[in-house]
Amino acid sequence: MTCYFVIVGHNDNPLFELDVKETGKLDDKRQMAQFVAHASLDLVDEAKFLKSVDRFNELSVAGFVTASHMRFILVYDGPKAQENMKNFFMDMYDAFVKALLNPFYVPNTPIASSNFRKKAQVIAKKYL
Repeated sequence: MTCYFVIVGHNDNPLFELDVKETGKLDDKRQMAQFVAHASLDLVDEAKFLKSVDRFNELSVAGFVTASHMRFILVYDGPKAQENMKNFFMDMYDAFVKALLNPFYVPNTPIASSNFRKKAQVIAKKYL
């Protein structure tokens, strides 16, 4: 199963990346998931809300655009991720907002907080 989650900033720069991987050639799948995620940025911008926006072979892409125009992109294969997609995005958005409230975080820069990464991993395990 492949699940790759990325938060993309205003300048199409990745602010946070999370890999949820279990089997297979991990490097090849990660690179393919990154390629598919960034290739679908325009489709996510058009969608503006939570839904599945693209497919590439066995990989599906779901997107969510926040009120501040940050894009949350999830590249996944398998039906379990699709069933829990809304809850995953809402919990990740909640964790993201809490990370933005940190006075030491500079907006539109990569999120380097280890607490945020741990929260994201817990959320991913729960829903994906």
